[in-house]
Amino acid sequence: MGTSSFFTKFIPRRFRKPVPVVHHVVLNGVIGMGTPLKPALTLKSVNSVLERAFKPKDLAAVAISVNSPGGSPVQSALIHSRIRELAAERNVPVIVFCEDVAASGGYWLACAGDEIYADESSVIGSIGVISAGFGFVEALRKLGVERRVHTAGESKSMLDPFKPERPEDVAHLLSLQADVHEAFKQLVRSRRGARLAEADGEIFSGAFWSGRQAMKRGLVDGLGHLHQVLKQRFGDKVEIRNITPSQGWGLKRLGFGTQLTDIAGNAVDALETRAMWSRFGL
Repeated sequence: MGTSSFFTKFIPRRFRKPVPVVHHVVLNGVIGMGTPLKPALTLKSVNSVLERAFKPKDLAAVAISVNSPGGSPVQSALIHSRIRELAAERNVPVIVFCEDVAASGGYWLACAGDEIYADESSVIGSIGVISAGFGFVEALRKLGVERRVHTAGESKSMLDPFKPERPEDVAHLLSLQADVHEAFKQLVRSRRGARLAEADGEIFSGAFWSGRQAMKRGLVDGLGHLHQVLKQRFGDKVEIRNITPSQGWGLKRLGFGTQLTDIAGNAVDALETRAMWSRFGL
C-alpha cells in the first residue's frame, strides 16, 4: 500500500475524491427449487439482498451475476420485476454478467439488466417452456399393482403418470405452456428492443447458444467479465462491493453442524437439480 493510500483512510469521506461504487449481487442456482438445507432461488430468498444492493445513494451501478439453467417462470418474473422496480426507484443502471448458464428462467433474470455481458462460452437463451415426466402404466400392469385414486373433479388427476395419457389433457397443458411462452417472448422483446435480431426465427424456439452466438442474435450486448467490464466503464479505481445474504444466527453461524449440513444439503440438491443443469452439458 502506498503512502498516499495509507493516509487516505484517515481523511473523512466527504473530503475524499469520489470513487465509483458498484454493488454486486450473485443469483445462482435453479429458480424456485430448493431443499430444507439449501434455500431456493426465489424472490423471498433474494429480496433483502437486492434491497441492500440498491439502497445507497450515488451508486455508479448494480452488477448482477447470473448462473442459472432456469426453473419456475413465476419466480423468474417476480425477481426480474423486483430488480427493475428498485432500479427505477433509485435511478441506478443494472449490468448483468452471465456465467456458465443464463438459460430459460436464467435468461429471464438476465433481461433485468440494462446491459448484458457473457463469456464467449456461456450458454444463453432457451426461450421456451418445457414439461417432462414419465409414464408408468405398463410398469404397474407388469408388477400386478392396482392403483386407487379418488377425486372430486374430473380433471383433478390430469396427466397422472400412472394413467394413460389423454389427448385433451395434453392439449390443456400445451395451452398453458403457450401462455407462459408468450409472456416470456414479450418480456425479451420489451427489454432487448431493437437490439434483438427478430429476423432470426430460432430466437424463441427454445434453442440455446454460446455467448458469441447469442451476441450476434442480440441476446447479449457484449463479451466480457465483471471486473474487466466495470473497470473499462468506471475506471481502475472502481470499488466493487459484494452484497451477500445474511447468515443469521442459526446453528451454522455458530459453527455447529456445519459439515453435516453442507454434506447433506449438497447431496440432496445435486439429485434435484442435476437434470436441469445437464441439459446444457454441465
